[in-house]
Amino acid sequence: MDEDTVFLEMDEKAGNAVEHTAQEFAGVNTGKANPGMVEGIMVEAYGSKMALREMAAITTPDARTIAVQPWDKSVIKSIEKAIQVSNIGITPAVMGDVIRLPLPELTGERRQELVKLVSKQAEEGRVAVRNARRDAMDTLKKLQKDGEITEDDLKRDEKEIQAKTDDAIKKINDLLEAKEKELTTV
Repeated sequence: MDEDTVFLEMDEKAGNAVEHTAQEFAGVNTGKANPGMVEGIMVEAYGSKMALREMAAITTPDARTIAVQPWDKSVIKSIEKAIQVSNIGITPAVMGDVIRLPLPELTGERRQELVKLVSKQAEEGRVAVRNARRDAMDTLKKLQKDGEITEDDLKRDEKEIQAKTDDAIKKINDLLEAKEKELTTV
């Protein structure tokens, strides 16, 4: 392994952590309809589990409703059940071949719970970034110990890894700030 590979792995792991955090945030109910809230719900159908986004068209006909229209009408009951047990706080209503998900109004208490939830998700993302940094630093130290890079190279590379870490954590913090603002503004 060389320095470039270490940097590429670090970029990939940190990028994945930021992306995962953004996806987690999309699944949090802010009182506004968002397909991301239900896309990842796993539905038992055809003898296996599938993500809802793979089985249905998910739309937002208005700001407070999500509509799920399965491509195969025979799985409506399975989708309805999966949404009920997913614990997202939305009760599905089947209307013909469409499942409507009316979003309840968020209370102040519920908004605070959601702020705590996204803060926890952001911390998990930051931990993943720091783990990527640790792995990269360990690999660089091993390269230096094996004589493949010099002490000066190690110091320069460590600064670059730290800069990449700081950048990824800043992105997560910016996502968190935007999500908290979205949750707390009525």
